[in-house]
Amino acid sequence: HPSYGAVSPAEFIPLAEQTGVIVDIGLWVVEQVARQLRAWLDAGLPVGFVAINVSAIQFAQSDLVERLLDVAQRHGVATEHLEVELTEAVALRDPAGAGEKIQRLKDAGFRVSIDDFGTGYSSMSYLKRYALDKLKIDQSFIRDLAHDAGDQAIVNAIVKMAHSLGLSTIAEGVETAEQLAFLSATGC
Repeated sequence: HPSYGAVSPAEFIPLAEQTGVIVDIGLWVVEQVARQLRAWLDAGLPVGFVAINVSAIQFAQSDLVERLLDVAQRHGVATEHLEVELTEAVALRDPAGAGEKIQRLKDAGFRVSIDDFGTGYSSMSYLKRYALDKLKIDQSFIRDLAHDAGDQAIVNAIVKMAHSLGLSTIAEGVETAEQLAFLSATGC
């Protein structure tokens, strides 16, 4: 911003959600991701997938799946190259509706993950009901992982639970070799 300089997403995302502009921002992000994926594919690079955070307002849009499909098709990007990340709060706001939409995303070929896992009001029942691919362990459990037995126990439990449900796991905020070693040993 010309007067404020760099503005943190922590500041502008809540405002964008309050004003509804988040839907347009979200679509712009999906467009940019699809465009970049297409460029990587055209360059012959091995492409896995890119995760895209979806806000509660975006997720509530009745045509979310169709919009995502449209962007992927226009850019010639297979849907399996896109992962939709939802927070626990989004998934639990309307459990039945969320389950249906997650299933529609999966049926369309998108990957679906729960972001910031463990920080919301976790309801373990949605883990077995929803067609999820991955749990993304919140960085608050990773920060002191090397020397906090409680964080180690929580991370270990999340990874074991996820794997027993056929879900993969990923951790946010890994910054040290010790954190990486612990996570690798757990299968995260």
